[in-house]
Amino acid sequence: MESCLPIKEKERYKLGNPKSLHYLNQSNCYELVGVSDAHDYLTTKRAMDIVGISQKEQDAIFRVVAAILHLGNIDFAKGEESDSSILKDEESKFRLQMTADLLMCDPHALEDTLCKRVMITPEEIIKRSLDPHGAAVSRDGLAKTIYSRLFDWLVDKINLSIGQDPSSKCLIRILDIYGFESFKTNSFEQFCINFTNEKLQQHSNQHVFKMEQEEYTKEEIDWSYIEFVDNQDILDLIEKKPGGIIALLDEACMFPKSNHETFSQKLYQTFKDHRRFIKPKLTRSDFTIVHYAGEVRYQSDQFLDKNKDYVVAEHQNLLSSSSCSFVAGLFPSLSDKGAKSSKFSSIGSRFKLQLQHLMDTLSSTEPHYIRCVKPNNFLKPAIFENISVLQQLRSGGVLEAVRIKCAGYPIHRTFDDFLNRFRSLAPEVFEGNYEEEVACKKILEKMGLTDYQIGKTKVFLRAGQMAELDARRASILGISAKVIQKHIRTHITRKMFVKKWKASIHIQSFWRGELARKLYKLMKREIATVIIQRDLRRHLTRKAYIRIKLSTVVLQTGLRSMVARIEFRYRERTKAAIVIQANWRCHRAFSDYKKLKKASIILQFRWKVRIAKRELSKQKMEAIKAASPVIREPSHSDIDAEKIETLTMEVENLKALLWAEKQRADECERKYAEAQITNEERRKKLEETERLVHQLQDSFNRMTNSMSNQVSELKMILSTSNLSSISGNFTGEDQIEFISSDSDSSSSSSDFTFPAPTSPTFPSVKPSPFQLIIQDISAAELSGFESERAFDDFF
Repeated sequence: MESCLPIKEKERYKLGNPKSLHYLNQSNCYELVGVSDAHDYLTTKRAMDIVGISQKEQDAIFRVVAAILHLGNIDFAKGEESDSSILKDEESKFRLQMTADLLMCDPHALEDTLCKRVMITPEEIIKRSLDPHGAAVSRDGLAKTIYSRLFDWLVDKINLSIGQDPSSKCLIRILDIYGFESFKTNSFEQFCINFTNEKLQQHSNQHVFKMEQEEYTKEEIDWSYIEFVDNQDILDLIEKKPGGIIALLDEACMFPKSNHETFSQKLYQTFKDHRRFIKPKLTRSDFTIVHYAGEVRYQSDQFLDKNKDYVVAEHQNLLSSSSCSFVAGLFPSLSDKGAKSSKFSSIGSRFKLQLQHLMDTLSSTEPHYIRCVKPNNFLKPAIFENISVLQQLRSGGVLEAVRIKCAGYPIHRTFDDFLNRFRSLAPEVFEGNYEEEVACKKILEKMGLTDYQIGKTKVFLRAGQMAELDARRASILGISAKVIQKHIRTHITRKMFVKKWKASIHIQSFWRGELARKLYKLMKREIATVIIQRDLRRHLTRKAYIRIKLSTVVLQTGLRSMVARIEFRYRERTKAAIVIQANWRCHRAFSDYKKLKKASIILQFRWKVRIAKRELSKQKMEAIKAASPVIREPSHSDIDAEKIETLTMEVENLKALLWAEKQRADECERKYAEAQITNEERRKKLEETERLVHQLQDSFNRMTNSMSNQVSELKMILSTSNLSSISGNFTGEDQIEFISSDSDSSSSSSDFTFPAPTSPTFPSVKPSPFQLIIQDISAAELSGFESERAFDDFF
């Protein structure tokens, strides 16, 4: 609703996104393909204008609807007492305030109405607090009550705008109902809908089947009673009073401690032996009814709540005191006696009374049934699901009606209608002045029909007999028409001949000269006609030739352009393949260069490390030799202090250099280890690839051998078959020999390699660029693997 309202109304109602509204987000469906909410909103407003709903009333309607949506988002929490409830959060307080503003009532009174209940006793008035669940039930009950009153007001307003004459005796009405419903979860709504379908099905049975048999009885014809499926026992199970399901449901609703489980146990106990009632296994509250269309399983957990339809006195008083005249008009104040009598009313009982009133109306009219069949569940044309269509026909009683019609006398005509239609079949009957019944019987006997019945006022025929009589009648009428046409044509021809003969005598006597002139003109016109025809044929022939020539030129142009485009595409693909090959070879050469460069660097690095180690060893030895006299003679006076300091600095430098060389050596060893791991992984991949290549080669060899065997068998079959009449016209013989010879050569070759099999006997075909690329890449990968293996062997 929020997406289709104008900006001013959005700000006034403050509804927000539909996903945030409790009464709109239950189905998780907010948009439909091909449906515009804004367009529907404007269409609804225009429709309200047409039926006479004023702008003020429209505004009040939208205010009430917005109040219902706000009311659904009011949540409750436990109060200080265990059985009391308060508003859950600030969101609920905001929704309560908006509901009160839209309904124009006191917000504190609205909160008390939702959270508390007033009980009137002879001694005092008790105000009892509701728990959060009870407050939520009271909230939903208030929303349902407001919506129900608003819907009733709209229906009354629309009926008043139609201008129907209540005193009219002739009415045409349409009752539209889909049919039996059976879903995964079936509640009280599906129960009422299926109850309605049972009632309508019984009326259809009475109207079609029972009336048909009553017609047989009234006409006193010899017939046997035709049995059909009667659903009176299902209706007794549902609506019988006392003891029916609706009566037991009303009884359970009037006891305060009853729940859906006690109601279900009562049903199990009452109808345990009823053939239309089934108690499902592994359940404590579900029950199944065998309807006319099939079994439907109902879940009774909400039957009691949905069957109760009573207006809470606090809700009535609150809304009747609203400052909005529209809201107060929806809830007129009730007298004490009326309030007491309407304290509780059953939806099921009221629905049963309305349904009975509908059946009484149907019984007093002349109904005509139209069975609509849903062809498929995809909402697409020209698609019929046979199982679904057959089930609908069976559940709607169509197949049963056809069976009853075929079993009885589906065609019955009055004597007068029958004689007027088929009097041409036996015209001699009408010359004897027979009675109508005898005349009808003589006509049927003359036609050789049997198994028909003659009633008091009607003729009863079996299925197909009327079509046979119509065929005989059409044949006789056709023959009679031909005779009449023959005599009329003879008369017309004779009359025309006399006229022509008289005219010819007159012309021969008085107008011979005029005839000669006319004959001359006729001959001259004939010659001119021949000339015109000759020129016209020449013109048409030349025009056709030019058209064919132009078509040929266009066709040749198209073929040449197509050949040129094919050649151009082939050249472009060849160029692209060459470019890809060149790039791939460049990439491969560059990769080999990088590998060689990397190997050279590692080799140089290791060689430098070895030289550094040797140099370090030499420097250590020299340092030890130079420092040894100092150690042997620490007190010698001729040792130069400056030399000692120089040697000490050199030793420190050598230590630092040794540490750096050790780090380099460790880094080189780590990189060498990583290179060995990488080479080992590549070697494993290469072995796996070689294994797959050998497997594919073996598979291909086996397939080649199998093909050669099949070709050999085919050749044997062809050699043994004596088909001399068509051997000269068989064009595939050379192809079979070619395949067999190639298969033999393939199977005999021992050095076959994969993936490029050779077939020298095939005609030369230009390889596609993609094949060239694949061959080049496969060769490059094999050469890359060999270079990596050589690198591993080197190290």
